[in-house]
Amino acid sequence: MENSFLSEFKERDYFNQCTNSSELEQSMNKKKIRAYIGFDCTAPSLHVGSLLQIMCLRLLQKHGHQPIVLLGGGTTRIGDPSGKEETRKILSENEIEKNIKNIEKIFKIYLKTNNPKTKPLFVNNYKWLGKLNYIKFLREIGKHFTINKMLSFDSVKLRLDREQSLSYMEFNYMILQAYDFLELNKNKNCLMQIGGSDQWGNIVNGVELIKRHSSKQVFGLTTPLITLASGSKMGKTEKGAVWLDKKLLSSYDYWQYWRNTDDRDVLKFIKMFTDLTLQKIEEIKNKNINHLKIILANECTKMLHGEKEAKLAEETAKKTFEDNSTGLGLPTISINQKKISEKINIIDLVVLSKLESSKSEIRRLIKGNGIKINNQVINDEKFSITKKLFSENFIKLSIGKKRHIKVKLN
Repeated sequence: MENSFLSEFKERDYFNQCTNSSELEQSMNKKKIRAYIGFDCTAPSLHVGSLLQIMCLRLLQKHGHQPIVLLGGGTTRIGDPSGKEETRKILSENEIEKNIKNIEKIFKIYLKTNNPKTKPLFVNNYKWLGKLNYIKFLREIGKHFTINKMLSFDSVKLRLDREQSLSYMEFNYMILQAYDFLELNKNKNCLMQIGGSDQWGNIVNGVELIKRHSSKQVFGLTTPLITLASGSKMGKTEKGAVWLDKKLLSSYDYWQYWRNTDDRDVLKFIKMFTDLTLQKIEEIKNKNINHLKIILANECTKMLHGEKEAKLAEETAKKTFEDNSTGLGLPTISINQKKISEKINIIDLVVLSKLESSKSEIRRLIKGNGIKINNQVINDEKFSITKKLFSENFIKLSIGKKRHIKVKLN
């Protein structure tokens, strides 16, 4: 009988590859296990591109297993070459530590911490990578890796095929990731690593290293890389990354991201990114597509920002789009009154709002009736914004049908 975790993992379309699925099923049927996913801390927040991995950790908890969240304080200092065309910017140690603290807060929103048997274990691989003795490491770990095989992995091969430079520092990344798995297996009894399909080679390295070094059976499991029906990359929009931190992206903008999902992706995303049961999804799948998009947006926003923020975002969107009102929950930016002085040109205001940075694109939008102030179309690029327009100390600035913001004076 198939393990309930793996069964749901497959039914939600999380499954891509597994090193030995039949043995993993048997192991997870016999006992509750620990499994880990690693996250490098190159930014102050994760974005929705990491959400599938977070949902895998939630699913582990749901089925009584214990997730380990590895925050790569050590590997972030190196940089994962997987899928990268150039060397990643090296951050300072203070930046990395600050990012780790911020990202850990995000996981504590998504993962339950009240049950000691399933609460997440947070580990920082700098704890062991920062103490490595290079000669000892080469003798004990490096001997298990061949250059021939390392050159065959996509993370290395693609860069070399394109004649793009790959530093020796980055080349070592796959060995360090394999060593992470070995350390977690020895010290935390971790039996599985989960990651995106682009991590398959690195994960297999860890499984094989543990087998050679300790003669233990562990497992690797990967998820598919998500490509949108539109062909664009998950987590990227015209406004930038879709962050999982309210300081970087408002709950309203987060709600809107999911509300604007391509029709072809809606059911897939409800299955992948919400806690709705598979039975419930089956019941609602034939509903009106716009109704499904609202369900998706509400469920995703509730999970991250809470039910109150999700409802407010829905109400704000309804008022903004259907009633043409200002909407209480719109994201707000503040600008200094001195910048307005007596008046400010509409183009400069849009640039200040950061909704659009290209002045030529702003002019194009104005010609196409794509910019509004307080729901009124602005069709003159020389239009001036004066303080008189700021009723109740703010104005509503709209670009196109989907981008709205409050501009407040301070």
